[in-house]
Amino acid sequence: MKFGIIRERKNPPDRRVVLSPEACQQVLQHHPEASIVVESSPIRVFEDAEYSNLGIPVADSVADCDVLLGVKEVPIDALIPNKKYFFFSHTIKKQPYNRDLLRAILERNIELYDHEVITNPKGQRLVAFGRYAGIVGAYNGIRAYGLKFKTFELPKAETLHDQQALIAELQKIQLPNIKILLTGKGRVGNGAKEMLDAMHLKKVNVAAYLSETLSEPVYCQIDASEYNKRKDGVRGNKADFFANPEEYKSNFFRFAEVTDFYIAGHFYGQGAPYLYTRADVKHPNFNIKVVADISCDIDGPVATTIQPSTIADPIYGYHPQTEQVVDYHNDEAIAVMAVDNLPCELPRDASIGFGEAFSKYVIPAFYNGDADGILERARMTQNGKLTQQYLYLKDYVEIG
Repeated sequence: MKFGIIRERKNPPDRRVVLSPEACQQVLQHHPEASIVVESSPIRVFEDAEYSNLGIPVADSVADCDVLLGVKEVPIDALIPNKKYFFFSHTIKKQPYNRDLLRAILERNIELYDHEVITNPKGQRLVAFGRYAGIVGAYNGIRAYGLKFKTFELPKAETLHDQQALIAELQKIQLPNIKILLTGKGRVGNGAKEMLDAMHLKKVNVAAYLSETLSEPVYCQIDASEYNKRKDGVRGNKADFFANPEEYKSNFFRFAEVTDFYIAGHFYGQGAPYLYTRADVKHPNFNIKVVADISCDIDGPVATTIQPSTIADPIYGYHPQTEQVVDYHNDEAIAVMAVDNLPCELPRDASIGFGEAFSKYVIPAFYNGDADGILERARMTQNGKLTQQYLYLKDYVEIG
């Protein structure tokens, strides 16, 4: 099996890669029958020489490879017919902007495997950039806090080498005695937690967070069972919430009344209640001044996120009364950091972590007969047709 690491061609440019030079080396050591070719790229976070120095060939074309590995969507004019491709297609939710891409994949008899649906038998994702979104999101949020209140300035994450460089910058600053709320205990939430812990911030439980006046900056990490409650008053739990989200209503406002800085790192499921609404934000007791919305669901459960922001311009202001975007320095504005491609700001670390998981779970599936069904679950198209579990996309590709 010959694997090709493709050059990322989507704009804005993405410097990440599926396999780092060291990951390529590990794959070849564990699977001597495999071969890897890297398509030359001027933007990849690992330079061509970093691959060739480890004996991984770099070429101007990977058209002779069997399996092509990318991160972001491949532009239609760059798709090579009759190949196996791995990338984030952003089509599984019927995203309108990628309908033509999925049509082209079917027309060109491409076997598409989407990173987003590389899962174990329980449906848990095996390869993801979520941890790095959390790491960068927490850093960007703290940076936004300093800029909003003009108390400190941090360099942009994209200008720093790796996570340790981000941590070194955070350790130079002193936060005031604020309360920081973090929602989510998955990859994203725990990535953010890494950064708060690296600052040696004190973690407190819900009771202390809600009721105590504290003499130092603190944070509280909560999950869905703590910011939602059953409508019928029966005591719920996380499992029940995910099974029956429509039976719940938000219990978030009690946190909003005491929180200064909020980091949204949770997963939002269909049918779940919004954490807070635009009406909530208008309430005089709503205290949140800075929001780092890593999840970045537009006009969704975090009502202050009314548009995404960009790496180039990562912070905007949300005016509670007008519900409009304003300068985040406005005294009445809530500063919102809602960059929707955060891992791009930490491309080296993100690529290393992603490649370790891809090497561990996906590459072996090509050599063990896909014993765990990893390839089967991730395969969206085959022989010019949608596979069985993705037939729900049939009307999506046929409309229009």
